[in-house]
Amino acid sequence: MPVTRRTLIATAPALLLAPGLAPRAARAADTDPRMSVRAAGNPAAKVHVEEWFSLTCTHCARFAGEVFPEIRTRLIETGKVYYIFRDFPLDQLALAAAMIARTLPPERYEPFVLSLLSSQDRWAFARDVNPQDELQKMAALAGMPADLFQKTIADDTLRQAIMDEENRAQAQYKIEGTPTFRFNDKVQVGQEMTYDDFAQKVASLA
Repeated sequence: MPVTRRTLIATAPALLLAPGLAPRAARAADTDPRMSVRAAGNPAAKVHVEEWFSLTCTHCARFAGEVFPEIRTRLIETGKVYYIFRDFPLDQLALAAAMIARTLPPERYEPFVLSLLSSQDRWAFARDVNPQDELQKMAALAGMPADLFQKTIADDTLRQAIMDEENRAQAQYKIEGTPTFRFNDKVQVGQEMTYDDFAQKVASLA
């Protein structure tokens, strides 16, 4: 079963929930280049797959480490699948990490996200560490200066835009947990998948 949405809304600052911010955030989601699609593969592929994931989701991390590499090699790089990454942060730390990932140049997005997922135990769940400090170290390795990191995590417009997209997915597709996959906007799977299950869904739509 997927990890369900937990404390993001409950612990979000009041600023994020203020009704007056909604129009501004909606415009940001439409016009801010940081909110543009992050994807891998050929947009002309017959099968488009969207994955809603959280950077603090252990199921997402396992899928990214054990299943996604085969998907990338056998389905994305062969032109069969266009793979779209969708943010669905389950908590404030995942939200901050998503903000950092989206602020990096688009070509660094996927490597940074996969790096975060593969090292959750070091930056997100390790005892006696400051997760924000660890996140900043990883952002620095991806080429983000310290001043841009601080500016990004304080960016309420970007934070709200990501949350608005999450809320849209929740309302439109009834997504409650991660990972969740949609194939050609028709077939939805709300749980971690094996490669064989994933490939079978792709084959049925190709």
